[in-house]
Amino acid sequence: MKITYDWLKDHLLTNNSEKFLLSKLTDIGLEVESVEDASMDLDKFIVAKIVKAKKHPNADRLKICDVDIGKSKTIEVVCGATNAKDGLFTIYAPPGAIIPKNNIKLSVTKIRNVTSYGMLCSEAELNLSNESDGIIELKKNKYYKKVGKKYFDKKSSKLIDLSITPNRSDCLGIRGIARDLSAAGFGKFIISKNKKIKFKGNKKINVKISSEKNQGCLAFGSCLIKNVENVESPQWLKDKLISIGQKPISAIVDVTNYIMLDLNRPLHAYDADKINKGIIVRNSKKGEKFKALNNKEYKLGEGMCVITDNSGVLGLGGIIGGITTGTELGTKNVLLESAYFTPRSIRKTSKELNIDTDAKFRFERGIDPFSIEEGLVKASELIKEICGGEINKIDIKSIGKFKDTYIKFEIKSFQKIAGFKLPTKVIIKILNDLGFGIRINKNFLKLKVPSWRPDITQEIDVIEELMRIYGYDKIKQIEPIKNRKKPTLNKSQKLFHFLQRAIAAKGYQEAITWSFTDSKINDYFKSNNKNIKIVNPISSDLDVLRNSIFSNLIYHLNKNLNRDFKDLSIFEIGPVFYGSNPGEQETVIGALRSGKINRLSWIEKERNIDIFDIKKDVFKTLVEVGYDRSKFFVDDNTPNYYHPGKSGRVFLNKGKDRVAAYFGEIHPTIIKKMNIKTESLIGFEIFVNNLKDTKKTLKDQKTKYLVTDFQKSERDFAFIIDKNFDTQELIEIIFNTDRELIKDVNIFDVYEGEKIPENKKSIALNITIQSMNKPLNDNDLEKLNKLIIDNVEKKTGAKIRS
Repeated sequence: MKITYDWLKDHLLTNNSEKFLLSKLTDIGLEVESVEDASMDLDKFIVAKIVKAKKHPNADRLKICDVDIGKSKTIEVVCGATNAKDGLFTIYAPPGAIIPKNNIKLSVTKIRNVTSYGMLCSEAELNLSNESDGIIELKKNKYYKKVGKKYFDKKSSKLIDLSITPNRSDCLGIRGIARDLSAAGFGKFIISKNKKIKFKGNKKINVKISSEKNQGCLAFGSCLIKNVENVESPQWLKDKLISIGQKPISAIVDVTNYIMLDLNRPLHAYDADKINKGIIVRNSKKGEKFKALNNKEYKLGEGMCVITDNSGVLGLGGIIGGITTGTELGTKNVLLESAYFTPRSIRKTSKELNIDTDAKFRFERGIDPFSIEEGLVKASELIKEICGGEINKIDIKSIGKFKDTYIKFEIKSFQKIAGFKLPTKVIIKILNDLGFGIRINKNFLKLKVPSWRPDITQEIDVIEELMRIYGYDKIKQIEPIKNRKKPTLNKSQKLFHFLQRAIAAKGYQEAITWSFTDSKINDYFKSNNKNIKIVNPISSDLDVLRNSIFSNLIYHLNKNLNRDFKDLSIFEIGPVFYGSNPGEQETVIGALRSGKINRLSWIEKERNIDIFDIKKDVFKTLVEVGYDRSKFFVDDNTPNYYHPGKSGRVFLNKGKDRVAAYFGEIHPTIIKKMNIKTESLIGFEIFVNNLKDTKKTLKDQKTKYLVTDFQKSERDFAFIIDKNFDTQELIEIIFNTDRELIKDVNIFDVYEGEKIPENKKSIALNITIQSMNKPLNDNDLEKLNKLIIDNVEKKTGAKIRS
């Protein structure tokens, strides 16, 4: 939203400086994005007189003009305007000047071998109007003494560009900004009084609003003004529009633009003589077409709000008008439109047709529904003042009632939320200045919310307004409590951050992606859940909520692989969704690894990353959290996006409570479909919500390792066991043989085939034996070896393989 201080003063009595204005705007939440000195670019344009205009020797349509630019100085300018003649007073732009229309900086140049020092300007080039047929002709009697002086001699205030948040639609008009400044003590708000219009007739153009379902127009106000003379706008109106970068067009169009910018009330003007037997507001039919004022033809979809007559579509309600009924300089009868269109309808239509206009920008954020008549009155007054004519009675049609919003505001609520007390008198003054209706009771206020503030719906919104206007800078700082009884983070938050550090410590890099993803990729990882579609996605490839962390991780991993990053380890922790209702989500930490280990090592042999690498990371992380490794239970029942023979499911105990994690290779079909070029791709998911509290605390958030001076010993065993026997159970049996001495059990080979009985398999295990208290001799080791074999054979029926 672009404003100037001069325009603000139309609604605000103040003696404060422009510099103070900039800081005050930001203080009340209207952030100043940039400030431009608009007059600086116009200082170089001067009044000049063509002394002599002669034909260019090398071009039939060009003239060489000797131009008097003051101070007894005459320069030569090549000009193509047909009206360039001797004695003409016009506007000259010297080298170095920037033309407002196209932002081109002028320089000395040769045109058909004749040097031209600058240019003579048309109104269109200076954004004064659309007139571009010739250069500007100034009145001799007014400007003959001003040759050589600046044409734009009035110093305008700076152009201020504000970043208006979507909820503050009222501040898309100068008056709304002035009201906020007044409430914050910057000046006194000028309450404008509407003049009583003398209506000279009852003639009107019939308007009908269709009662179709999901109709995008709830009210349509119109006013017929007859016998106007559409002329060039007066200088004050031109200056207003030019000061904020708008181009004057004609009086009628300029008035509608002025009211929109001044009051945040979009209007539209029709040439009434071009309307065929009245206006019908309805939903569009699929395939209808119309040509808009931007000279583009649009093919409409079904259900768009359109303004029509018996001939067809005249415009898109609240977005853009059509060329067939546009006003021209010859327009004699004007129909002004002031309507209320629903934000949802405007947003949907403009997005489908890719149209962005000033009116659309305002309607989609919410316009004051009670400003319909005010907009028509002010616009018709100005049009009559500038163009003459007779104003007929205003006609407003509506298919819905606009209800006022009331809020019960407990005075004590402010201190409870804000942390400090604000006197009741101050509260009432601020709310009154902002336009609230107030009924005072003993302990609360009954507030009527201003119709131009659709964003205020509950008590907390009122508190936010009070704090914003009172000033956040006036809130006293309170030192934090030094001796806190409760920790800053709760258990789940501590676990969240601990897991982040635990995974990062294993060489993984953290990725942060959207909670939504591409439905095509999500299909690979959604298991039994359905895609949860987003009604209004920010882009076509982010159209569903993710069912798995892998949905985004695998996409970005593949992008990095395509950029020749080979060995990657990335992870993310965040929500995944299994339903569209609130709470139907869970926190998951997921990771992917690709490529090889020791790819560039000169000591160790390189190899592909495998399932045992990722299993180790999962187990080590769960142990660090505080779970007993010996109680883990693993089976091979995993989701379909894992390799069915190279993946596992982890429970924290044999009782199979809730799944703690999945790990394994990503299914080869997914790798092929996504064209992922890597030697190996493995991953894991740890379900944070399923990790119950452990006896171990995360206070130091470091893994503690027990160290002993006594040497460890490793023994290999091979057992022939039933083919269907669970290998995890075999590991548990070995661990339980002697938990003091057996430190680790790893399977390094599973074999079926020759010399192995049918329905049997050979499992080879490596067992690490170590005492924390004493050295182990051969007798100790042999005794434990025999105990392991006896225990396994007794409990499983297995036999030691010779």
